[in-house]
Amino acid sequence: MNKKVAVFRKEHFNAAHRLHNPAWTETKNDEVFGLCNNPNFHGHNYELIVKVVGEIDPATGYVIDLKILSDLVETEVISRFDHKNLNLDTAEFASLNPTAENIAVVIYELLRARLDTRLDLWIRLYETERNFVEYPV
Repeated sequence: MNKKVAVFRKEHFNAAHRLHNPAWTETKNDEVFGLCNNPNFHGHNYELIVKVVGEIDPATGYVIDLKILSDLVETEVISRFDHKNLNLDTAEFASLNPTAENIAVVIYELLRARLDTRLDLWIRLYETERNFVEYPV
């Protein structure tokens, strides 16, 4: 019987953003995004939980070496987004509205590209203590 185990890594980053659709009027942006459409941006203290699921390697006893996962998250996510204005400072959100949903998908894609295909990956991103998203579902 195969033994699949879930391994989690929790990280934190701070970033500013503005929710805005340039195809809409300012009035519509204000109606849809409210205060999150502030032209001077606003920030969040994001909590990121990365879940990796796979079979235990009989040689190491690991699903994935947590140091490797930690380094991967640091390289692909934290160094890219921490203390950045997502709209202005990142290529990923130059033309993609940096909603929590879109941020989670981008993080998933960045990490998925670097993980062994035998491992399953899920992202949970807390924008606030009470608001969070998960991808994939």
